[in-house]
Amino acid sequence: MKMRYPTKKIYVGDVAVGGDAPISVQSMTYSDTHNIEQTVEQIRRLHFAGADMVRVAVPAMEDALALKAIKERISLPLIADIHFHYKLALEAAKWVDCIRFNPGNIGEKGRIKEIVKACQERQIPIRVGVNAGSLESEFEDKYGATAEGMVASAEYNIKFLEDLGFTDIKVSLKASDVERTVDAYRLLRPKNPYPFHLGVTEAGTKFHATVKSSIGLGALLLDGIGDTMRVSITGELEEEIHVAKAILKDSGRVKEGLNIISCPTCGRIEADLVSAVAEVEKRTAHIQTPMDVSVMGCVVNAIGEAKHADVAIAFGKGSGLIMVKGEVIAKLPEAQLVDAFVEEVEKFAKAKEEEG
Repeated sequence: MKMRYPTKKIYVGDVAVGGDAPISVQSMTYSDTHNIEQTVEQIRRLHFAGADMVRVAVPAMEDALALKAIKERISLPLIADIHFHYKLALEAAKWVDCIRFNPGNIGEKGRIKEIVKACQERQIPIRVGVNAGSLESEFEDKYGATAEGMVASAEYNIKFLEDLGFTDIKVSLKASDVERTVDAYRLLRPKNPYPFHLGVTEAGTKFHATVKSSIGLGALLLDGIGDTMRVSITGELEEEIHVAKAILKDSGRVKEGLNIISCPTCGRIEADLVSAVAEVEKRTAHIQTPMDVSVMGCVVNAIGEAKHADVAIAFGKGSGLIMVKGEVIAKLPEAQLVDAFVEEVEKFAKAKEEEG
């Protein structure tokens, strides 16, 4: 895995983005933003799911005017998502912690200047959100809806902001397919110092969005690219956060919680492995200490994997072994294994925390 690309650190509310800050996870409400009660309820759900910040759509002035009341009732940093109507950004900037706009659909540069001025006065950052489906005509005519066109648009708009003396910028380059998204981020990354917001847009339902985001965002994270991210899933809230955090963890960018290793089901299994793994996941979900644990259904896979796990179960026929760092510490009936395993995991985690 490559070292993370060095970027400028900016702040969205009290959350640092870029530099040496942890890679943050965000999501977006799907309520009508002017429905204050529903919007606040969705933001609170995201907060408890572990989101670091939240974005809301602002398609009309009634939505922009609702932002003050929403902001007063939440603790997450709030981002306003603006399309087409620059005056919405001017109103939103009074209350939010960041403005996201798509240069391709805001229009004339005089309007963008006004947005920049409002953000400068409030000292809030701007996300330049380039979308392959809505490039400015000059870039689409020259490049088509390609990664090269997305990068050209981003570079042009970044320079425009810089020429206005504005550098509290983060950048996103989103397409609805993985290849263009990854290509665009990789092309732009060496060319400027700003933090990147990662995402595959319009990724679809839970299954398809999870696959697309895991491939695209995972590839970029392994390249050392990315400072904040969203997994876009149609009709989901908490699941966006759960999938994003799993991608961060399994890409190695976040070191926390258990890495549960369990074998694929096959004819050699000598226990109810599916139920055992589900029980282990449920009962260890609270543990944040980074650990490798192994739950294996037969001796073929169990012994080898257990040697490399911190704590492991090796199921046999009617009984099994509990191992810590490859050493057998107990042989127990199958019915007692999960309880004993969870106890050893908690003990190992506590000892690791005390060691610092």
